[in-house]
Amino acid sequence: MSFAWPAGGPKALWNAAVGTGFSSLAIADGRVFTMGNEGDRDFVRCLDANTGKLIWKQGYDCPLDPNLFEGGPTSTPTVAGDRVYTISRLGQVHCLGAADGEILWSRDLAAGDELSSPGWGYAGSPVIHGKLVLLNVGESGMALDKATGETVWQSEPEEAGYSSPVVFQHAGRDLGVFSSGKYFSAVDLASGERVWSHRWLTRYGMNACDPLIDGDLIFITSGYGKGCALVKHAAEEPEELWKGKALRSQLTVPVKLGGFVYGIDGDENAREPSLKCVSFATGEEQWAEAGVGFGSLIAAGDKLIVLSAKGELITGQATAQGWKELGRAEVLKGKCWTPPALAEGRLYCRNAFGDVVCLDLRSPRS
Repeated sequence: MSFAWPAGGPKALWNAAVGTGFSSLAIADGRVFTMGNEGDRDFVRCLDANTGKLIWKQGYDCPLDPNLFEGGPTSTPTVAGDRVYTISRLGQVHCLGAADGEILWSRDLAAGDELSSPGWGYAGSPVIHGKLVLLNVGESGMALDKATGETVWQSEPEEAGYSSPVVFQHAGRDLGVFSSGKYFSAVDLASGERVWSHRWLTRYGMNACDPLIDGDLIFITSGYGKGCALVKHAAEEPEELWKGKALRSQLTVPVKLGGFVYGIDGDENAREPSLKCVSFATGEEQWAEAGVGFGSLIAAGDKLIVLSAKGELITGQATAQGWKELGRAEVLKGKCWTPPALAEGRLYCRNAFGDVVCLDLRSPRS
């Protein structure tokens, strides 16, 4: 793949409109799945990955509900085999056929389970683990039977956080880490038993970044000046190895490459958010790059791909010694908070209004 290109940027293969929202794009079997809202209805869309043409869409009533942002769905569809799993901001869960969008089962969690929805709605994406659909719903998660949608276990009906569940194994047990407005908790996925909770208070209960897990070490970060920490999993109480403010990620999940974490430090309204490198083991800041600004990022091998909040695509080589920018070009207009998706040399980017562009990274633009 090429991470450097002329000023015009990488070649755009196609564009599509998918409705208002912040859902990212899941790519599977030559198809692209995402969500957006039109006319107070959420739509799950399936597009052809080669052309962007609509294959099917499935909709249901759900208000746009702008609340200091544009509104619309904030989670991303999860594809598992021949099924697609989604959750709306109101807690409407759907299992759809990947081939045609047929509704195989659905649940309205807010109506049926008396749960307390977080202030900005449910944002974590479903995670498939064995026969379970894991959802960041309640104080420390919820599991549904992926075949039927029936509840397998659920936690206390407190406000959930905004991250997706993250699965790890320890001593032969399958565990998951879920965020709430006050805690990050480890849960036994077979029983739903909460193994431990690590108190992590953030303004507005905004714990939105997925934790990074390496063995029994768990890196967490939140914005609004909160900072980051490394905790070590234990049988009952986790050990906090360090805590600091070197990385305060509001919405963007950082990435770990080798022994270092790379992420966006600062909130979306901060004067100068920056790309930072932090030691995973110690929390020590290695460097900060102010020229990137607020946005989202993913890793591609040993490279980083950043989509700025203003629609600039920025690629670079990041090491503990510093940042080397390789390419920069505006690829979208409007607000871009959604992380891009990379598959088979194509990069898929979207903005809040649902404009999607598919970019060719397989060769430099001619």
